[in-house]
Amino acid sequence: MDVFTCAGCGAELTAPVARIALPVHTGYGAWEELHPPLMEPATYAVDPRPSGPPWRLWDEVGEAEAAARGVYAPVYSVSFGARGRIAIAPGDSRNMVLIPEKCAGYCRGVDGRDGPNLACASCGSEVATRVDDCGMWQAVWLEPDAVRRVPSGLPAPEPDWEELLSEPLPPVEPDGSWSRRWEAALGVAMAHLLAACEGRPVLLPAGPVARLLEGVVADFLPAGPSALSLALAGPGIAAPRAAADILLVPRHPVTGEPWRPPSGEAEAVPLDAGVWAYLALPGETSPMPATGRLPEGVLRDDYPLPPHLGRRLQAHRGAVIGTLVRLPAVRRPRLRAYYDRHRGPS
Repeated sequence: MDVFTCAGCGAELTAPVARIALPVHTGYGAWEELHPPLMEPATYAVDPRPSGPPWRLWDEVGEAEAAARGVYAPVYSVSFGARGRIAIAPGDSRNMVLIPEKCAGYCRGVDGRDGPNLACASCGSEVATRVDDCGMWQAVWLEPDAVRRVPSGLPAPEPDWEELLSEPLPPVEPDGSWSRRWEAALGVAMAHLLAACEGRPVLLPAGPVARLLEGVVADFLPAGPSALSLALAGPGIAAPRAAADILLVPRHPVTGEPWRPPSGEAEAVPLDAGVWAYLALPGETSPMPATGRLPEGVLRDDYPLPPHLGRRLQAHRGAVIGTLVRLPAVRRPRLRAYYDRHRGPS
């Protein structure tokens, strides 16, 4: 585990934190809603992409320079901010104070539009940006040039696949709404699926995948003959009987790498590990025992009624387009034409 310190004076700015992969839902929240922290306690993640201000219009940048910054198709503007910003949970920050004149936001919090808004309490150096406005996952983003990473001496956890997939992420929040993390994760996965199938029809496997994702896929892909087959694959489940064209696999939450099938022949589409685990490894789903009856006098009240949601599950469209534009595959003619049709107004 590591501690981040001020590059100017050496003051500790975080609690001990262990590195994990940047969550796939980073940057894809729901407008006019307050969100929980992006990072779990005692973790941090590094964004390898340029992020934040300054921004330059696509027409000023050009394709070659945009591609060097990880953007492979036209967008309204391209970030020329720093690479390597470090996200931590707000509760893991230490010895930092807000800079009042840099705390602008949209309506419910601060959004970092003015650059770093947190200073080191010891020396006053600008070291981080707190974001918590509506539509944003709450986080403190440490500026890479303003901090130093120092080993804490504490061991970092090294969970295996079995442990990582032991807590599936439900698609419905406690208040009965669809999970915003699910919507964002499906948007990111949908972009990878589009790259894998290039806009051709895809046939989903029966079961939870078809029940939950049929409408999501139909929003972006046509129906029709000669569909490519998709199957779940990953640790803890049997390989599909018939070879599938595309495999939906879990993304490792610590390394960020997708699970690799042994054969390596089919296209692999990575999916948030918690979402994948819910689809592939369902736990107990019935309030009744498999055989016999409940003991006399035992009542079960821990199974809520099935949710009756006001709309069906949808992928976050911003996550679809935002991920697709950062995949080099979007430069292929067929996929680029798809992107141009669906990206909306500049």
